[in-house]
Amino acid sequence: MAAKYKRILLKISGEALEDKKNHQNYNPEFLNQIYEIVNEITKMGTEVALVVGGGNIWRGNLAESLGIERCQGDYMGMLATIMNAMALQSFFEKHGLKTRVMSAIPVNECCEPYIRRKAITHLDDKEVVIFAAGIGSPYFTTDTAAALRAKEINADGIFMGKNGVEGVYDDDPRTNPKAKLVKKITYQEILSQGLKVMDNTAVGLLSDSNIKIHVFNMNNPENAIKVLNGEDIGTLITK
Repeated sequence: MAAKYKRILLKISGEALEDKKNHQNYNPEFLNQIYEIVNEITKMGTEVALVVGGGNIWRGNLAESLGIERCQGDYMGMLATIMNAMALQSFFEKHGLKTRVMSAIPVNECCEPYIRRKAITHLDDKEVVIFAAGIGSPYFTTDTAAALRAKEINADGIFMGKNGVEGVYDDDPRTNPKAKLVKKITYQEILSQGLKVMDNTAVGLLSDSNIKIHVFNMNNPENAIKVLNGEDIGTLITK
């Protein structure tokens, strides 16, 4: 089946990269699975960009508990996303998938600076682009970075892989066993109902766009392929 989207942005949480069983920051098996999925998507003709979080290395609540000032903690989180982006790049390129890491803060020895037109050129050349360091400013999450970059590169869709969650629920499924999966919802409904899908800044950025978001369980990375093929998995968010 032909891919539904010309260009997508895949959002992966940092926690999804973690090897909890062995208490390691990275799970090599999962990293390889991500490579296989991204490679398959590119073979289907869809251009791929990624935004990855840093939660496997650094979390904001840890900074607070240690008494680290918020801006400092946020910059530490940005550095964690750069490390994750470099790890993904290594796994991708080990198998021959040309990948660019573009950072919102300058780390020229490790990755390219983020320049919108260059990012689009890389994608037009069928290279995978990983956006690191959020938007380069504190107080903004990687959700906001994903929303902003998706708009800047003219992505058709955002694929949001959640860690152990099937999609968007009408309540927190971790505390309410009766919470129901929502199959389709609008950006405005997310804001009005106060659903914790992504932060409100990110939702607001996307509320006037035609970008669609698919939220699905990333514990099975093949779900991304199923969504791309039009299977009814997870939650669809639209304008």
